[in-house]
Amino acid sequence: MRLDHLAIAAETLEDGVAWAEDRLGVSFQLGGKHTRYATHNRLLGLADGLYLEVIAVDPDATSDGARWFGLDTFAGPPRLVNWICETKDFDDFMFYGMRKVAMERGDLRWDIGVPFDGSLPMEGGFPTILQWYTDTPPGCSLAPSGCALSFLTIFHPQADDIKHILKGYLTDPRVRFEVAPNIWLNADFKTPGGVVKL
Repeated sequence: MRLDHLAIAAETLEDGVAWAEDRLGVSFQLGGKHTRYATHNRLLGLADGLYLEVIAVDPDATSDGARWFGLDTFAGPPRLVNWICETKDFDDFMFYGMRKVAMERGDLRWDIGVPFDGSLPMEGGFPTILQWYTDTPPGCSLAPSGCALSFLTIFHPQADDIKHILKGYLTDPRVRFEVAPNIWLNADFKTPGGVVKL
């Protein structure tokens, strides 16, 4: 299992991109639309094959069911809400209500775990699981931004349980778990302008 990307949710894509660009000091690249879930995104290439995504409801599209990434109930300022990992043992990690959903956008094809109600696994504490069917996923094809992830910390009441489940599978030393009464994600980035926390 490897960390693939991080996602920032926003009420509008424009607000989310402006928020992230203001903090990181770099510009996001065009992403695309996800027809199945009526969402759209913008992307930022990070070092080491990672990327950062800003995602929001597409006001020009209609979803037949619940949108993914908890976007139907998202409210408030933009914030980091989701961490997404790729694994070849995809079916072994369909925990916390996730089911396999086949996705495509342009030339990209992938399977992703999404609960029926569109919520995030353990409210974002457990990673969303995906499996790419391309040799050039966004983390490999996006132009470099000069930004790199230093640490991702998952704060969660059941952080020790999540860490135990992923032990031996996710070995990325940048991913840390902290027991906390409230659930949130914190990421530290090295940027051209210095260290930034999201």
